Amino acid sequence: MKKTIHKSFLLALFTLFSSTAYSQDLLASEAPIDIKLKAIDSLALQKQIEAEYAEFPAYDLYPEWVNTSVKHCKHVAIPDSFNIDMRGFCMPTTHTRITCKFGPRHRRMHYGLDVKVYTGDTIRAAFGGRVRMARYQRRGYGHYVVIRHDNGLETIYGHLSRRIAKQDEYVKAGDIIGLGGNTGRSTGSHLHFECRFLGVAINPEKLFDFPHQDIVADTYHFKKKKSLAAVRYHKVRRGDSLGKIASRYGVSISKICRLNGIRRTSTLRIGQIIRCS
Repeated sequence: MKKTIHKSFLLALFTLFSSTAYSQDLLASEAPIDIKLKAIDSLALQKQIEAEYAEFPAYDLYPEWVNTSVKHCKHVAIPDSFNIDMRGFCMPTTHTRITCKFGPRHRRMHYGLDVKVYTGDTIRAAFGGRVRMARYQRRGYGHYVVIRHDNGLETIYGHLSRRIAKQDEYVKAGDIIGLGGNTGRSTGSHLHFECRFLGVAINPEKLFDFPHQDIVADTYHFKKKKSLAAVRYHKVRRGDSLGKIASRYGVSISKICRLNGIRRTSTLRIGQIIRCS
């Protein structure tokens, strides 16, 4: 009887240990599979994110991809500050002479920088990104290209004689996107170069040093309060007067005259841009 109990006890212990060992082996064999599955899932997610970034550069900043307007940035929340990575750049042209700076010009706002180039000169993408627009505007940019970059910037290249980059095409920094020209509203061959962040125009000279063919710094710190968004402009329409404009924007006529270098007796032209703040 004792022998039978002893054998039964040993058999039970053997079964218990065997079961435990088997369970541990089973868990051990399944663990690497779980890890591998997680790794595969992470890799797939990473690839998906990379694909989305490639298809829509800076998609975490821009909620829309629209090809209808150069300045289109509706429903966009502009941050108070943002660091724009300037590394990995390419100068749009090897020419260094600036013929017209950013700012008010002939009672209109000049949102870019004019660089002297000649018809047929190579124009290159400043950074990698996707071409949002590649069109022709007879009374404005002429042949022009707009590129949205991964760093959040959009660059505009105007008055080209020929567009080489196609709309929705992906380009790398240094890729040829067009040829210099004199198309559109232009009085001589040059490159009109703009830099915008979420629709806000930035003086390109704060980012690019054309005379020395270099960037100003590795990072540009964008601040909303120092941007053009804090400045208000008014386009003169039929029936407008300095008094009406001053009343509309809550400023004095004297301040408007001082900001625009005009007098109270100056005649306003329809289409004229008036700075109001």
